[in-house]
Amino acid sequence: MKGLYLAGSTVLVTGGGSGLGRELCTQASARGAKVIVWDRDPEAARQTAESCGGSWAQVDVTDADAVSAAATELSVDILINNAGVVTGKPLLEASENQIRRTFEVNTLAGFWTSRALLPGMLTRDRGMIVTIASAAGLVGVAKQTDYSASKWGAVGFTESLRAELRSQGSRVRTLVVAPYYISTGMFEGVTTRFPLLLPIMEPAAVARKVLNAIESGRQQLVLPPMVRLVPPLRILPPVAFDLVLDLVGINHTMDGFIGRR
Repeated sequence: MKGLYLAGSTVLVTGGGSGLGRELCTQASARGAKVIVWDRDPEAARQTAESCGGSWAQVDVTDADAVSAAATELSVDILINNAGVVTGKPLLEASENQIRRTFEVNTLAGFWTSRALLPGMLTRDRGMIVTIASAAGLVGVAKQTDYSASKWGAVGFTESLRAELRSQGSRVRTLVVAPYYISTGMFEGVTTRFPLLLPIMEPAAVARKVLNAIESGRQQLVLPPMVRLVPPLRILPPVAFDLVLDLVGINHTMDGFIGRR
């Protein structure tokens, strides 16, 4: 399936002020894209935009009206829904506000940004909506019930949108990305029951693979690829499946968690 070249395209990255978002902005610009940075933190957004020669706006992507207003008169070819949060608390310890915010940022924001920018893509019959989900969107993660469920929702949203666009005969594409732990500080303090079989990934490497997937027209990107093998293992007896989750670091403790909330 044909993808979109970054060169000459306008790319909007939510949560582009830090972490993976900042790396996506930097690398997209290096490939010749015009970059627009959205972030709740205006200083972080400004710094990223200045470093890659792009533009920026302070936008709370959980506010549908604010998103709609910020998108006015924008012509975006590639939307990367990257903004994300993690509470890192078991179900009974997370507050109602924390749970609601997790879903608002990780799931619902994708609805608002897509509703605001998709009409222009449909008019031009060209574009791509990218969702940075998580491996937690493929299999439930211990002590992250709200995070896992919100990322499952993000995966479901993107796949459903793809089906909707196909039924309309549109050439607008979608890409859902499901990465394992990335070294951005988001999960700093997480420890696992056993030493990890899989390496913690670096933001630069993940960003490069995401942009490659955009240009090649992929519909799904799981990182590292072997994580794709985990969800089908549900056919195993529960004890064996739980052992697999332990070995790849899905079942873990958040006792020392100090990452972003």
